[in-house]
Amino acid sequence: MAAVNLSRARLWLAALLVAVSACAVAQGERAEVQIKATFLYKFGGFVDWPPSSFPAADTPLTIGVLGADALAEELERIVSGRSIQGRPVKVRRLKRGEPVAQLHILFVGQAEIPQDAGQGLLIVTDVERAQPRGSMINFVTVDDKVRFDIALAPAERGNLKISARLLAVARKVIAS
Repeated sequence: MAAVNLSRARLWLAALLVAVSACAVAQGERAEVQIKATFLYKFGGFVDWPPSSFPAADTPLTIGVLGADALAEELERIVSGRSIQGRPVKVRRLKRGEPVAQLHILFVGQAEIPQDAGQGLLIVTDVERAQPRGSMINFVTVDDKVRFDIALAPAERGNLKISARLLAVARKVIAS
């Protein structure tokens, strides 16, 4: 009887450890999403777009999110009622193949960078080796912390100027 109770106790303890571990992982993933969404919002204050990116004085700064619904949801919560550089902020969830026209920042999660990404669009990713494919800012995780690398060449090709203050806090700045 004691052996059966001990086995049940071990099973119960194992189940509890699995549940606690799963909860910690979920909380870690949620925290990572919150941090990335906050960064996306904050990046807008450190970028100068070409004048043609904003056809009117009241044109909102629009952040598109492709392939990351949880991040889009968190970003919508963060930007509600806020502005960037005196402009209201809008979040637009995109599906694969949707045009990226009239966006100012595009976060590409688990998807390919759209071919129609052109001038005046800050492209942010969180996948390895994204810079050669056109990413300007790429999230990386280092020692359980979300950091980011900045690639200057694609930003310059996109006619964007990234503030030296943002470059100073990047993990790595890639010049070419």
